[in-house]
Amino acid sequence: MKIALLNHGCAKNLVDSELMLGLLAQKGYDITLDENDADIIVINTCSFIHDAEKESVQAILQMAQNGKKVIVTGCLPQKYKGELKKAIPEIAGMIGTSDIKEIVDVVDQVAHNKKYISKVSEKPDYVYPENIERQQITVGASSYIKIADGCNYHCGYCIIPNLRGEYHSRSIENILEEAKELVKKGVTEIVLIAQDTTSYGIDLYGKQALPSLLEELNKIEGLGWIRIMYAYPSQMSDELIDAIAHLDKVVKYIDLPLQHCNAEVLKAMRRPVMDYEKLIKKIRNKIPSVAIRTAFIVGYPGETDEQFNELYDFVKRVRFEKMGVFEYSREKNTVSYEMSEQVPAKIKKQRYKKLMTLQQKISREINQSYVGQTLPCIVEGYTDDGVVLLRSQHDAPEIDGMVYATSENQVVPGDIENVLIERSDEYDLFGTIV
Repeated sequence: MKIALLNHGCAKNLVDSELMLGLLAQKGYDITLDENDADIIVINTCSFIHDAEKESVQAILQMAQNGKKVIVTGCLPQKYKGELKKAIPEIAGMIGTSDIKEIVDVVDQVAHNKKYISKVSEKPDYVYPENIERQQITVGASSYIKIADGCNYHCGYCIIPNLRGEYHSRSIENILEEAKELVKKGVTEIVLIAQDTTSYGIDLYGKQALPSLLEELNKIEGLGWIRIMYAYPSQMSDELIDAIAHLDKVVKYIDLPLQHCNAEVLKAMRRPVMDYEKLIKKIRNKIPSVAIRTAFIVGYPGETDEQFNELYDFVKRVRFEKMGVFEYSREKNTVSYEMSEQVPAKIKKQRYKKLMTLQQKISREINQSYVGQTLPCIVEGYTDDGVVLLRSQHDAPEIDGMVYATSENQVVPGDIENVLIERSDEYDLFGTIV
C-alpha cells in the first residue's frame, strides 16, 4: 500500500506534512513522491484565504476523480468539519490541524476499506509531536524548524487562532536537538517559523525566549545561517534586536509583517498601533546591514483613499528591502467579515497595483546598490545551462529573489560562497563566484 502526500499552504504546513510522513514511515508504510503510483493520497490543506481553499479543494477533487483514496488533513477539515464531507462524499478520511498523530490510525482504517473516519478535534490545541523523525519532502540547503504553533492574537482578518488554537512553544532542548539532526543531514541554513516567532517561549518560560534560543543555535558546529520569519512588531524587543545584531550565524534579515501604518486601520485590524517608522529606524541603527521584509493588506473594510495614500507615502519614505502586498480577502468567522464598508474589488486591485509598482522601483534601486559588492551566498543548485543558483542573506527561501552566478569551479549545494555582484534587476542579482 503506497502513500503519497500533497502539501498546500505555508512552511508551517510543510513541517506538519513531514511529521505525518515520519509517523507513517516509522510504521513501515511505503511512501512515494509520485501520486500516480500511490493508492492513498494525503492532502494537507490550507484555508488561510479563499484562493488557498480553492486550490486545496481542486486537488481533492482531482485525486478522487483519479480513483485514489483521499485523506484530507489540516486547515480545511478543521474549518469546515462535516460540511466538507457533505460537499465531497468521496473523501475517505479527515484529520484536524492538531490531530496529526492520528494519521497512522486513519491510514490503517482507509487501507483496510473501513468506513469513513474523521479525527478532527472540536477545539484545536496543537502540541508538536516530539521524537518523530520528519520525512523531508524538500531536502536542500535550508530547512524549516517549527518552534511553536497556534496564536494568541486575534487579528481582524485572520482565521488562524480558530484553526490552530492557542500558542504552544516547543522546548529549547527539543529545537536544538532537531537543528543538530538537520545539520548532520547536510542542512546549512535553518529557518525558524511559527505563527509568530517573537512570542516564542512566553508560555513556557514566562518571558520572550527567542534571544536565548538564537544564542544556543548559534553554537551549533557546521550550521551556517539562522533565519527568523514571521516576527510581530510589538515583540521586537531590544534584547531580540541585539541578539540578531551580534550573533554571527543569525542572518541580518527581519520578516516583520506590519499589515498597515494608519492608526485607524490598524485598530480595525486589531493590530498593534505604534510608531512603525521609529521601530524600523531603531532596527536599522542597531543592525546596519539589515534587510527588512514586510507585508501590507490593501482594501481592508473601511480603508479610505486618504488612509491608503498614507500607507503609500509611508512605503515611499521607509523603503523596505522586501515587501509583499495582499488584497484583503473576506473570510467567514473573522471580525472583518461582518464589517460594513467592504472595499470594492476594483479599488482593491488598483491599490495593490499602485503599491507594488512603487515597491518594484524601490527594490530595483536597492538591488542596484549591491552591484560591485561581494556577498556571501548559499548555493541552492544549478540551472539546466550550468548557472549557479544562490541566495544572499537578504533572501528567504521560496519568497525572495535569487542570485545567479557563473563559477569556474564546481560548487556544492549548501556551501556558502562569495559572489561579486555585477548587475541586478527588480528582484534578482547576477554575478561571479570569487
